[in-house]
Amino acid sequence: MKYKDYYQTLGVERTASIDDIKKAYRKLAHKYHPDVSKDPKGEEKFKEIAEAYATLKDADKRQEYDALGQRPVGESFAPPPEWQQQYGASGSSFDDVDISDLLNAFRSRSSGNGAGHRHAKMSMPGDDYTVSISVPLEKIYTGGETDVSVEIPEYDENGLPHRVQRTYRINIPKGATQGQRLRLAGKGGPGLNGGRSGDLYVTLTIATHPLFRVSGSDLSFDLLLAPWEAALGTTIEIPTLGGKLELHVKPGTCSGQRLRLAKRGLPSQHGDAGNLYAVAQIMVPKKMNDRERDLWVQIAVASDFKAREHISKESK
Repeated sequence: MKYKDYYQTLGVERTASIDDIKKAYRKLAHKYHPDVSKDPKGEEKFKEIAEAYATLKDADKRQEYDALGQRPVGESFAPPPEWQQQYGASGSSFDDVDISDLLNAFRSRSSGNGAGHRHAKMSMPGDDYTVSISVPLEKIYTGGETDVSVEIPEYDENGLPHRVQRTYRINIPKGATQGQRLRLAGKGGPGLNGGRSGDLYVTLTIATHPLFRVSGSDLSFDLLLAPWEAALGTTIEIPTLGGKLELHVKPGTCSGQRLRLAKRGLPSQHGDAGNLYAVAQIMVPKKMNDRERDLWVQIAVASDFKAREHISKESK
């Protein structure tokens, strides 16, 4: 009989917990599953992984396997004397026997006298999963329900992986923040042998808005002004997430100046609200007719304004 190192096959220590063994199997089974893997030896590796898992996930089989001791992979060996006594055979009788078949046969025979029930099957909790969703800024402002769909790996009675799509309706808290996690208890992977189901965590990402920029609970946007609006002052109707408002622009407003609208930003989960900032951006016409050009020339001649006066002072 040739020795197979099932722990090495799954890439775990001999002291690995059942949960570690389960996670290692799922990772490798998905990698080498014939429906997924492009490895020419993928199917063979998948069978080896499944064989190792079938033994190590079972407390009785694992105990029997560990009793064989640890040897170099592929080394020929005979089972211990108690195994030979169980079958009434000599060591040579096992030369052509596969180790997994021997374990299955031993357990089958042992279970007839009750020994196979020395250990109850261990329950294992299901895996937790995380999914990210993009939430419109308007939904962050108002709060409300939305659907989230997620593919959760599940495993059939033979331990083979397959994916199941689930859709859940979740509530987005008013004023939710970037990266906030919502927990859906029991909506993750199913438990085994009566173990509890895992949880599903939904990470919120605030979608990019065509107008507003987000900084915590504050919002900002570019307020485009014609030169005469910035120089003379004006009143402009501007959009907010709560509806349109009138904004008074004072005379002499400069490009880059931030005009603050208190508590017109995003609500927070503590009850207060952020601010909305209109950032002035002075726009100059790229094309002018002759009349417009003449007026700009007249302003340039008549004005005493020196835009770079501070540079002149510093250079003296």
